[in-house]
Amino acid sequence: MTEQAGTAHLEVPPGAPGHPHSEVPVPLDPTSTETQPLDVVVVTGLSGAGKNSAGRVLEDLGWFVVDNLPPALLLPMVELGARGDVRRFAAVVDVRSRAFSSDLQEAIRVLAEAGHRPRVVYVHARDEVLVRRYESNRREHPLQGTGTLIDGITEERALLTGIAGEADLWVDTSDLNIHQLRATLENAFAREGKTPPLTATVLSFGFKYGLPLDADLVVDARFLPNPHWLPELRPHTGQDPDVRDYVLGQDAARPFLDRYTDVLRLLIPGYRREGKRYLTLAVGCTGGKHRSVAIAEEFARRLRADGIDATVQHRDLGRE
Repeated sequence: MTEQAGTAHLEVPPGAPGHPHSEVPVPLDPTSTETQPLDVVVVTGLSGAGKNSAGRVLEDLGWFVVDNLPPALLLPMVELGARGDVRRFAAVVDVRSRAFSSDLQEAIRVLAEAGHRPRVVYVHARDEVLVRRYESNRREHPLQGTGTLIDGITEERALLTGIAGEADLWVDTSDLNIHQLRATLENAFAREGKTPPLTATVLSFGFKYGLPLDADLVVDARFLPNPHWLPELRPHTGQDPDVRDYVLGQDAARPFLDRYTDVLRLLIPGYRREGKRYLTLAVGCTGGKHRSVAIAEEFARRLRADGIDATVQHRDLGRE
């Protein structure tokens, strides 16, 4: 899954304030100066990480999407849409706009002050994944210049530091295909224009493959005995009943789950009050095959029992 494959779905031509092309009509009453608040999503992140793919998913979900929008034109485009029939507006913004990071943060602040509801989706991937994607498409990074590909990626990461830290939703596409990316965004945004409740993703992973960058909370399940050392359990995974029963049957497992569930019950109302809509709980063990998988499934079950829309992803399952 890469945003390099294919052309952008909606480009803003040079010299124009925007050239949106969508099935949603935008009739504009030139005599009207009043605008209604819009749901606004700004998709940004690293080049090659899948921003354009994310934009196409939002377009399929009924959002009015503009690609390669300069930050300075964000508020005018939103106001234009708000005076018409557009209720959900998304813009893909990246370093092609150049003077971009501080301008984008300011544009988002102005949108919020104008009464709109801006949210930032930050799309990223590991360096080695980005390099592989660029090399497979034989394209240069937009900030590469006379340097190397990794030089361009490093410079872009530095430019994005500020906006990345303020993002509402991080999407790491390193190990996602286009269908998994679609499912992630559908879970976050397919709400028919209603304010979405807090949704949770419980992600199992293996520490030996690295920490997931998009985790809000990280839980370490390596304190539990490892089924890997039991020959009859080694071939199975935490999704199998025998491994699940072994992991959850450990003396420390239930108290740990109970106490951490209490922590989540404390945190989630606070997240809601602060406007946070997406929570990623990462559960790790050594290889991401046994303990983390079983614990992640159990956390997701408990969150659903508490009325939280929770999905489970197993990042490293099958990797060994």
